Amino acid sequence: MTMSAAQPTPSVSEEDRLRADLYNYLGLILSAPPDELLLAQTAGLTGDDTDLGQAITRLAECARTTTPQQAEREFNKLFIGLGRGELLPYASFYLTGFLHEKPLAVLRTDLSARRIERAANVYEPEDNIATLMEVMGGLIVGRFAAPSTLEDQKTFFNRHVAPWAGHFYADLETAKTAMLYSAVGSVGKAFMKIEREAFRLTPA
Repeated sequence: MTMSAAQPTPSVSEEDRLRADLYNYLGLILSAPPDELLLAQTAGLTGDDTDLGQAITRLAECARTTTPQQAEREFNKLFIGLGRGELLPYASFYLTGFLHEKPLAVLRTDLSARRIERAANVYEPEDNIATLMEVMGGLIVGRFAAPSTLEDQKTFFNRHVAPWAGHFYADLETAKTAMLYSAVGSVGKAFMKIEREAFRLTPA
């Protein structure tokens, strides 16, 4: 995606920065196989006793025993494959069974309204899970304009992420060819559950 406006501002709380960091991390590791640096950073993560914390601990453990070459092979089997990978990480597919359907059109309208554009060298449809994670992170910290209000984040999340992302992460968690990415799926599933509940409690 291309950035159309301001950088993060001091008005963003520490909690929101942490939320954005996790969205951005998921977007990064789901957009391409992790290199040696990202694997090392992942291996250094620490969790706590919560479901999300335990998932992060498992992810760190998996990263410690995964080489970049192994991660690339796993990524390719999951998302690329011969013809197609084990999973198709697109909102249109999860919601309609087909690619390039109405969910993508609705998303493009909402992104255009926010002046968020796909980068010239990116050819993936915008309803890819990695892009949606990146957009959520950007909305929180104001990467595309001023930081979005919680209500605006809720609107985007409920429209474009909540209907399918949890299902995708659950599928990734149990995918036959997933090892490192099974742990990524556990983290994403736990995080989406937290976000859904937090937005549910946000006043309308």
